Amino acid sequence: MLPMDSSALHIVLVEPEIPPNTGSIARLCGATDTVLDLVHPLGFQIDDKHLKRAGLDYWPHVRINHWDSLDAFLQQADERHLHFLTTKTKRSYTEARFCPGDRLIFGKETKGLPEEILTLYSDRCLTIPMTNPHIRSLNLAMAAGIVLYEALRQIRR
Repeated sequence: MLPMDSSALHIVLVEPEIPPNTGSIARLCGATDTVLDLVHPLGFQIDDKHLKRAGLDYWPHVRINHWDSLDAFLQQADERHLHFLTTKTKRSYTEARFCPGDRLIFGKETKGLPEEILTLYSDRCLTIPMTNPHIRSLNLAMAAGIVLYEALRQIRR
């Protein structure tokens, strides 16, 4: 595990379940020099063929931290830099002011982030607004890309 980098943006995946999503996000992190934090348990092996296929050429160029649990990650994190992405809030990610060192935290594909975390950090929760009520959420990799590029846009003004 790398020491907490105070200036790099981080995408934090809490117990990701779908290898291609993690592979795509790893590729995104490599392309933007963003750190990828993987919070265990993972729903796949890190050497899973689907995960590698989604980002095999890029894995050596991605800074990855592995965390035993969400609690272990949170104990090391500066609360001021945490942003929790969820469909269970009204505050849009476009209302947030992102800074170097921020952590964009996404929950597992099937359940999202734990309710107790969303309650504890309710003032740090963000969503990606959607206008079609028949669509409940976006693909994890797409959501990560949307929020990451907004953070980069704000930081690199």
